[in-house]
Parts: sequence; structure tokens; C-alpha cells
Amino acid sequence: MGEFSTNLKQESRITLSKILRWLKPGINIKRWLLMMLVGLLCFSFFLSLQIDAKNGQEVANLPFSLANTLSLRILLIICGIILTGYGFYRFYRSLMRPFIRPGTEVLDTLSAYQKKERGPHIVTLGGGNGLATLLRGLKQYSHNLTAVVTVADDGGSSGQLRQSLGILPPGDIRNCLTALSSDEELLTQVFQYRFGDRAGVNGHSLGNLLISALTDITGSFEEAVAESGRVLAIRGTVLPSTLHDVNLVAEVESKEKQEIINITGESNIPLAGGKIRRVWIEPSNPVPYPPAVQAILGASLIILGPGSLYTSILPNLLVPGIVEAINSSKALKFFVCNVANERGETDGYRCIDHIRVIEQHLNDIHFDVIICNNNFELKLPAGVEWVTPDAQLEEQYSIYYASLVDKEYPWRHDYQKLAEVITDLLEERTGPLNKS
Repeated sequence: MGEFSTNLKQESRITLSKILRWLKPGINIKRWLLMMLVGLLCFSFFLSLQIDAKNGQEVANLPFSLANTLSLRILLIICGIILTGYGFYRFYRSLMRPFIRPGTEVLDTLSAYQKKERGPHIVTLGGGNGLATLLRGLKQYSHNLTAVVTVADDGGSSGQLRQSLGILPPGDIRNCLTALSSDEELLTQVFQYRFGDRAGVNGHSLGNLLISALTDITGSFEEAVAESGRVLAIRGTVLPSTLHDVNLVAEVESKEKQEIINITGESNIPLAGGKIRRVWIEPSNPVPYPPAVQAILGASLIILGPGSLYTSILPNLLVPGIVEAINSSKALKFFVCNVANERGETDGYRCIDHIRVIEQHLNDIHFDVIICNNNFELKLPAGVEWVTPDAQLEEQYSIYYASLVDKEYPWRHDYQKLAEVITDLLEERTGPLNKS
């Protein structure tokens, strides 16, 4: 009993201490709290006089001559409304000021935030720039986003860190974190900043180094990703498809050697110079990351693509349990076809070829809608071709065509156009969304 009483006293002291912190000098809220308190006292006095007047009682001890008159009650109610309302408004502004961007209204910001908080639960699977582009658009409509990212990358900075430190490749995850950041300006640019070779850090990006450092500090890669997300104040979640160290292997028809060869390593596959017949991961049975499976099962919409077909999209689907979760989920399934083909990987592919490749690797997967670009007017760089639609695909799937190209980089999707098309399609099938 004595211990319970002691704990209760300690909790009371802690609570009182937290309350008193609101009276700390310099935070510009005490005056507005006091104004609200005076306004509430005016309301209380008004109610007291109103009750007395109803009961036919006079208040004899008032320090002014108006006594319990109608004029006094009107004065009190007006003062109460003005003081309480203005005090609350200024108190609210003081609290919200650190979170409001210059030039925007508090109510507009709060309304947009609440709408996004109630947005659909969307899971995206892929990697590379395509997935980051998709997330950058979708975050305008919902905060309930989950990116399931491949960990088969072995090139560039990610590959070097993977080899030297033995961690999962952070590059694609870094891109998704920055795309989901609530402020993609200075902090995000710093996170994406890549050092030159002369800096002595082998051209690594700061974000990759930060994730690597946090992995060492926290003891786990997934916790490092979560902490990086907090640094960038992201709205959503970024998850690896598996925590196992996997390698991507491709069976390629070599043009030079006129034979079928196996190429190991995600970064080596597009350089093989032949037609890719199939890909797989080694080891072939990595355990899927449980939070990724849970997110898929609880999603309203699952989106595959855009992104590199063989080296970004398929590595996620080849993790045992991921496709099973997709098929078990009641969510709608969309596939976003690339705008342009990728050299060394999907040369000459049409929309139907992308779908056929996925069906070849995973017989039981099905899509509710396939989204394809139909704007081919802009000029592409030499050696890059449009991914064109075809009538044969329309016989098997529901296809939605739209102009989705980015005018500055026509081989990529315009993130705003793509997000608008996806949310419109989702709205048609599930009802109105809370768009901001």
C-alpha cells in the first residue's frame, strides 16, 4: 500500500511538472492562456447572473452600479466570446506556427493533413527511380503509404557499402525515404547529396552513409531505416521485402557468345548485352519481412511499377510469401507499365511483354488494372524507345491509357499525372477519396 502511495505521488509530481512547463518563459502562449481564462470567467459570471435572474434573485454585492441587469449580462457574454475566441485563436497559432509553411493558412494546412491521414492504405512494390516517382505523387493524397523495396541492388554506392560493411543496400530505400519526406527541399537535398571522389568517401551519398551508421548504432537495418524516416519526417513507411542478403541472377541469351549464360548481380544484368530469359534470387527461399507482408494484407490498393522490370519489380515478387500475400489481399491490384524501355533490359518490349514476363515468373498473379502511357509525341534520347500498347493485352486485362510522360524527362513518368490517374481509378472502384 505504501509503495502504491509513493508511486501515485511520483506520478502526480511528474504530471504537475509537465503542466508547469507550459508556463515556461519565451514560448509565447501564457498571455493567450490567461486571456482564455478571463473569457471563461466572464462566461461563468454571465451564467451565474442568468440563473439568478431566472429565479428572480438580485445580486446585492456587485462592486458596480449595473447590478444584475440585462446590460451587464450582455457585456459579460460579449467579453467572454471575444476574449475566449481571440485567446484560443492566438494560442492555436502559436502552437501551429512551427508546422505551417509560409504563405499557407492554418486551417487549410490542418484540413489537408487530416484528409491525408484518412487516405487509402496503398502498398507499392519496386525500386529505383520509378518507385520514388510514384511515391512523390501519391503522398499528395494519402499518408498511409508503404513502399516495399528490393534489396538485390549491388551497384554503385549501395554495392560498395554492401560489400564492405555487410549491410543491405540502402540506395533504393534512401530514394523512397526522400520521396516521402514532408519537406523535399534543403534537408532532402542534403540526404541525397553525393560526395565527389576527392572527398575520400568513394562517391557515397550522405543518406547511404547515414543509414549505414544508424545500422551500426541501432544494431539492425530496419531500425536504421525507421530512424532515417524520422529524420526526414516522412509520411508513410519504407520496408525491405526481406532482411536476407540476396543476389539476383539472370539467364541471358548472349549475342556475342551465341549461348545461354548466367549473370550474377543486379548491376551486371543490363550490361550482359543479350536477351534476358528469366531471373531468380539466391538463396531462393529468403524469409519475407513480416511487416511488409502485413502491409500487403491490409492494403486497399497494391501497385507494382513503374521501375526496372527485371531488376526492381521482379526481385520483390521472387521473395517467397510476397506474391502469396498479394493474392490473399482483398486490395485492388494495379500495374504501372514503364513509359520507355530500358537499355539492356527491356529493349523492344511492348506493354504486353512486361505482363508476360511477370506471368512467366509468377503464374498465379493477376492485375485489376494496367496503366499505360499513350503520349508518344515527345522526343526520346537516342537508343531509347517508347513502350507501346497493343490490342492483344486489352482482350485479357482492363487497360487504362493516359498521357503520363514528364515533359522535361519524357522517358519517365510525371508524378503528378500518374498519382492523379491512380487515385481517380481507385475512386471509381471504391468511392470518393479524401483528396487535398
